[in-house]
Amino acid sequence: MAGSTWGTIFRIMTWGESHGKGVGVTIDGCPAGLPLCEEDIQRYLDRRKPGQSRYTTARQESDQVEILSGVFEGKTTGTPIAMMVRNTDQRSKDYSAIQDIYRPGHADYGFDQKYGFRDYRGGGRSSARETTARVAAGAVACKLLETYGVAVTAYTVSIGPVSVSRERFDLAERDNNRLNMPDAQAAQEAAAYLEELMAEQDSAGGVVECRVQGLPAGIGEPVFDKLDACLAKAVMSIGAVKGFEIGDGFAAARSRGSENNDAFYTDGDGTVKKRTNHAGGILGGISDGSEIVLRAAFKPTPSIARTQQTVNRNGENVEIAIHGRHDPVVVPRAVVVVEAMTALTVLDLFLTAKNARV
Repeated sequence: MAGSTWGTIFRIMTWGESHGKGVGVTIDGCPAGLPLCEEDIQRYLDRRKPGQSRYTTARQESDQVEILSGVFEGKTTGTPIAMMVRNTDQRSKDYSAIQDIYRPGHADYGFDQKYGFRDYRGGGRSSARETTARVAAGAVACKLLETYGVAVTAYTVSIGPVSVSRERFDLAERDNNRLNMPDAQAAQEAAAYLEELMAEQDSAGGVVECRVQGLPAGIGEPVFDKLDACLAKAVMSIGAVKGFEIGDGFAAARSRGSENNDAFYTDGDGTVKKRTNHAGGILGGISDGSEIVLRAAFKPTPSIARTQQTVNRNGENVEIAIHGRHDPVVVPRAVVVVEAMTALTVLDLFLTAKNARV
């Protein structure tokens, strides 16, 4: 099975299944001398782990990371960094009733057609559990980016019909509610909406916004490896993401050129800046030195207890009601995953640009 690696210089490979012994990642290309310990990784994994509120799956995983290689006396050695998170609360029997049934909204049918078999215990490699490994790698990427003065921050901007108010926007509030929304009032309204859906055995989708600050101009390539193209591929590789945009995104299609263009100016010390940021910090596939702004749209969680129509492996029409432990909305836990994939992409292209300089 191909497709489990990401990056060119800062390169990662994730491994493991939802109901196997664990999931993990190997990082190749991290320079030596970066201070790193398991606590650095754990802070990010704790933001993603299940069982933290009634709006996440009840699966009780501590998601304790183990650094297996690549770190000595608290610093990276320049050799591959291997990390593992063991699975401790699998309930594979919860899935035995659907081993021959294709769940609506899942990868079951496509996986079966491609490989001739599938791991029906939570989806195997197509499970959101795989993103644990991405977050672990993203934590390292974020720490390395910090040494270059680059910060990556993501948060929930909408759940279902409830959106964050830009007038009430307070990033500090993100960590005060379980929905990761930087708006206390919107978080309360979204929670009430989720309660309604849960009572109806249904689920919700939403949007995650991510910002990259401190990235200098000149990062990204002008043709196929555009910074925005690479970010789109990275974020779209996250399960349940169905839409992606940079800056004004789709709203730009409704504006005029005179409105959408960002005017340049020179400040007092001669630095070139923009008066607006409709482009989201990227022009021609290359960073322009302003803040990068991207958004990812997540579909509603497909695992719902409501009865749905589907088919089985014999081609028979059947009904299914999915039982077990599932998130009524994936967005809050996906915030740190978007952060991780953004950091991994930005770092890899940043290192590429550094190596290209003579």
